[in-house]
Amino acid sequence: MAPPARIAAEKRQHIVETAYALFKRAGYHATGIDRIIAEAKVAKMTMYRHFPSKDGLIVAVLRHRADRFDAQLDRLAEHAATPEAKIATVLDWYARWFRSADFHGCLHQHALAEFGDPGHPVFGAVAEHKAGVRRRLCRILEEGMPCDRAEGAATALFMLLEGATLLALMGQGDDAIRTVRQAAPALIAMPAGVP
Repeated sequence: MAPPARIAAEKRQHIVETAYALFKRAGYHATGIDRIIAEAKVAKMTMYRHFPSKDGLIVAVLRHRADRFDAQLDRLAEHAATPEAKIATVLDWYARWFRSADFHGCLHQHALAEFGDPGHPVFGAVAEHKAGVRRRLCRILEEGMPCDRAEGAATALFMLLEGATLLALMGQGDDAIRTVRQAAPALIAMPAGVP
């Protein structure tokens, strides 16, 4: 028999994955705790033992999604040798995501739309993830350009990807990612100080 700590961790993960599936389809405010409990087939006491508040569950779901995203991009980056090739793998990931049957937009963008107060823990989880995406792009670009240029190019590329994600939700994912692919080489080659 599995140790109690492992059983508890598995139960917690099951709740997070159930909530993740519900939140991405219906949103955060529209998905009640009772629905999550019913879908996860757990007792109310089990839910509240792991997540005393819905906000805590939402933060856990956002971190779960961010961890999956990071792991996927880490695996892809292992096979790319140059900064350009690494950026191309990131764009390839977005293109596949936009085309997937499971694409419902960005869970973090949706959370920001529903929890816009900068002092809210959900806002903090979104800010943490988005800053991490921008830092990832910056680290890649720093392999081939000075730090100040890398920061500017990473920020611009990040904004393009965020916009492309929104356009993909509107059914324009292929056009959006094509535009990002066209803009990326110019951003990477852009000299410092160019507006």
